[in-house]
Amino acid sequence: MKIVLAYSGGLDTSVILSWIKDKYQAEVIAFCADIGQGEELEGLDAKALRTGAARLYVEDLREEFARDFIFPMIQAGAIYEGQYYLGTSIARPLIAKGMIQVAQRERADAMAHGATGKGNDQVRFELTAAALAPDLQVIAPWRDVSFREEFPGRAEMIAYCEEKRIPVQASAKKPYSMDRNLLHISFEAGILEDPWLDAFAPANKDMFKLSVAPEDAPDKAELVTLEFRAGLCVAVNGKVLTPYGVMKTLNRLGGKHGIGRVDMVENRYVGMKSRGVYETPGGTILHFAHRQMESLTMDREVMHLRDSLIPRYAELVYYGYWFSPERLALQALVSESQKHVTGTVRVRLYKGNLMVAGRKSPVSLYQPQIATMEADPTKAYDQGDATGFIRLNALRLKVAAKVQPQRKTRSPKP
Repeated sequence: MKIVLAYSGGLDTSVILSWIKDKYQAEVIAFCADIGQGEELEGLDAKALRTGAARLYVEDLREEFARDFIFPMIQAGAIYEGQYYLGTSIARPLIAKGMIQVAQRERADAMAHGATGKGNDQVRFELTAAALAPDLQVIAPWRDVSFREEFPGRAEMIAYCEEKRIPVQASAKKPYSMDRNLLHISFEAGILEDPWLDAFAPANKDMFKLSVAPEDAPDKAELVTLEFRAGLCVAVNGKVLTPYGVMKTLNRLGGKHGIGRVDMVENRYVGMKSRGVYETPGGTILHFAHRQMESLTMDREVMHLRDSLIPRYAELVYYGYWFSPERLALQALVSESQKHVTGTVRVRLYKGNLMVAGRKSPVSLYQPQIATMEADPTKAYDQGDATGFIRLNALRLKVAAKVQPQRKTRSPKP
């Protein structure tokens, strides 16, 4: 049997690599997608081989991640539950897609992942497999009773690695888990399972990797310009960049000024609530600037229609339906809405704050000569027309007030 395993080199996937190799008497091919983990990838090849992998594939997917996953999601304005920029959620379908391609290349019988049976990632990996490779078997050790009985906790996993001489750096008391990519870093579990714990307290400064604490950010604000073409950022501070270059640059600028930290309790797809702490410096700037560009160039009804679909789009990403027909249909609408989202936005970064400092566009729908409080030289708008406009819109309210007088009673008691 041949199995492709999503491998990070951490404790869980190191144990799983060895365990599935023994249980299934299989040839295990490790797969790692480089989507911006940075130094975490150092020495991974030697570690995978020493752990028992037949070989390791490390695919550089950073540009594809930014271009085909992050940017379309930014165009959609997607945020889950008003706070989460979907950094982990959007990465999983790309990782699974990469695994499937390796599995097909290697003619593997199955793919395996180390996602817990309590989380969202298991769903994201397996829905992607269902959409792209429906006949490929999926192995999920954390849902295997025998695996959970053998490894009820980290202490047992560490002991197993010592016995098998598997090279891992782990301690029995890990304060939290971390997941990093080009869009964000997420922190959860361990000490963060207490929602009363202040993740942003000075004592926890060392946890953060992509951003400084706002109080430690420079005392001088910094102006940054972002140029958009059809809803896609194509340049930062006048320098033309690829999508990956945009994310890399904005991460550096945002991190320098403490932008993009979020601490939230969210609703997992599997039914429970969980607490997560996130750093999304570049994504926060990009999302904010993109919205500013839309405010200048997007038709009102198109914007409101698209905005009404943001919660649905965000749910599809969060739940793992990136390759579903409904997400693709929504994306077609989003792409159509972005045709004229072109121009330049200037933002000010200062100690965790992100403020607009200007916007302009050659296709701006904002016409100052029409919006002005002074006399309109174009005579495009006759203020007298508003009388009939208001009268027509007030008609139903007047009728209801006369025949249903209870509707105008005072507010209910608390």
